[in-house]
Amino acid sequence: MDSKDNWGGSLSDDKTRKATVSKIQKPLTPQESSLIEIHGPNLGKNYRVTGKEMTIGREQTNTILIDRDNVSRTHCKLDRIKGAIFIEDMNSTNGTYVNDVPIKRERLRQGDLLKIGEVVFKFISGGNIEGLYHEEIYRMTIVDGLTQVANKRYLVEFLDREIARAIRFGRSLSVVMLDIDHFKQVNDTYGHLAGDYILKEMCTVLSRLVRKEELLARYGGEEFIEVLPETGLSTACTIAEKSRRMVERHVFEFAGARIPLTISLGAAELSPMAADPMNLIRAADDKLYEAKNAGRNCVVG
Repeated sequence: MDSKDNWGGSLSDDKTRKATVSKIQKPLTPQESSLIEIHGPNLGKNYRVTGKEMTIGREQTNTILIDRDNVSRTHCKLDRIKGAIFIEDMNSTNGTYVNDVPIKRERLRQGDLLKIGEVVFKFISGGNIEGLYHEEIYRMTIVDGLTQVANKRYLVEFLDREIARAIRFGRSLSVVMLDIDHFKQVNDTYGHLAGDYILKEMCTVLSRLVRKEELLARYGGEEFIEVLPETGLSTACTIAEKSRRMVERHVFEFAGARIPLTISLGAAELSPMAADPMNLIRAADDKLYEAKNAGRNCVVG
């Protein structure tokens, strides 16, 4: 027969209650976390973030090695506090950036982009870490790691579908190709980190004009393409001019320096002579070449 406690309940019931509460209060298992290199020499590499302190830098002794001149010997470190992952800059020369913002110490959250020198990592965290990793690897096949707009592979696939649809329904389709004027001078004057900032910031600016059914993609280097379904050449040139003005008027500022920037653009419309992706791109590229020869910072269509 069970003995009674002071409140009239049995002591065995009390033990049961304590056991149940103990199970409820059991500490949660910390979520797994990783850094995936989405832009850099080790594209796609997965770095597991453990509970121990991890350092990132160009010295061989670092947990994550980035052998680049614009990365400090010990650039930054990662540590876990009460289940959360924090990144701390170690007084690096060129700074540590989270989502393009320079930080001293910052908590990392799912999907954050971490930039160290010219290398970009994506932070993933959750119970299904393997699923998140494979999802990000797939995303890397269609998205440019630095600018976060579509890459060349996805551009060609998108154009292929839109050309077929335009021909089937007898609709217009135009492409605008743009190039940053004197981009090499930007890199030479302000450094490659500033050049990376320019590319990403310009895409942020241009994305404001891109509708849901349209596409902005990085074709290569400092060349980008806007795909404009159901758009004739005249309207495409108007959109290109808006893009040109937006970039020219935008204040690009990196490390305290304002960097003037202009772009040249060429527009082309789908025709029987350019009824495949590469021919249409080539037609826009020819117009871009004319814009450069006309003095740059202009639109030719």
